[in-house]
Amino acid sequence: MSAREIQDQKTIAREMFVQQATHADADVSASPLRGATICSTKSRRDYTLESTADGFCEAADTSLLPAIRVAAANLTRVLRQLEVIAKRQAPRIAFKAKGRILLLDLADILAVQAEGNYVSLRPRTNPYLVHESLSSMTEKLKPYGFIRIHRSVVVNISAVEEIQPLPTGEYRLRVKGGKEYLVTRTYKHNLRDLAQLWVGSEWLCG
Repeated sequence: MSAREIQDQKTIAREMFVQQATHADADVSASPLRGATICSTKSRRDYTLESTADGFCEAADTSLLPAIRVAAANLTRVLRQLEVIAKRQAPRIAFKAKGRILLLDLADILAVQAEGNYVSLRPRTNPYLVHESLSSMTEKLKPYGFIRIHRSVVVNISAVEEIQPLPTGEYRLRVKGGKEYLVTRTYKHNLRDLAQLWVGSEWLCG
């Protein structure tokens, strides 16, 4: 299940709860009442009669209220389960390094840098060398939020903290941890993928 599918499941769960609560309210308001009154109940299935100026009224069935509480508890439980699944199924990369197959969360990779016939996967800790071309890695990582900023560098969008324009028309990009990379003019158009909303930055990538 992808992160998008999990989010959709959360939305559906919330909508189902709202619908149940709405139907419950409608059922309560549809109960026959003659004259304004406040009726109390002793248990889930109790009905009470109370005298009013106009005679007697039939109290609303409050058995629906516990049902709403149960629905809310179920919704909370489902949302928690979806959050656990989302964490468990976060995108990961498997690669061979030093005779072993290692697994790494893609979110932990800040950048990927070309080094001859290899690429260097760069998390915050020690880098890993993988026998793969940067062009191939770029295509594989693109659906997971990575962009190319240099002929030898790909960065994780979520790891970028700052962009600084340079007089040459290039940019200096800083990722988490303080590491900086040069964004060449050939790839500067990719910077627009760093955010969905730009405010006061119309000059960027111009």
